[in-house]
Amino acid sequence: MSNKIRVLLAKVGLDGHDRGVKIVARCLRDAGMDVVYTGLHRSPEEVVAAAVQEDVDVLGVSLLSGAHMTIFPKIIAGLKARGVDDLILLGGGVMPDEDVVALKAMGVHEVLLQDTPPNTIIQTIERLVAERGER
Repeated sequence: MSNKIRVLLAKVGLDGHDRGVKIVARCLRDAGMDVVYTGLHRSPEEVVAAAVQEDVDVLGVSLLSGAHMTIFPKIIAGLKARGVDDLILLGGGVMPDEDVVALKAMGVHEVLLQDTPPNTIIQTIERLVAERGER
């Protein structure tokens, strides 16, 4: 791809631990991607607005709080309400296997759990963007 992949990483809700997402942000940046990190305690609406404003290819939402089954439907609804249909939505953090299946069924493209190696995260994003094609 000729253009840099643009990624927005977000921590939504009350989750106050962001060491992992900061490591992911650095790895993606070192792999040549443009990365925006929204910081802690964002609402689903703020994250959707930031993803639209930043015109990102990928929105990665990191959750350790257990609220993923509530937060992702709000993010998906917010993206649909804004007419966004070409953004790749990723989940990350700690989620039970059965919830991963449910998240993918509702429209999350991939879920990368806390033990996913950085190279796998990079390769997954590159593959998903290539599969989507140019915007």
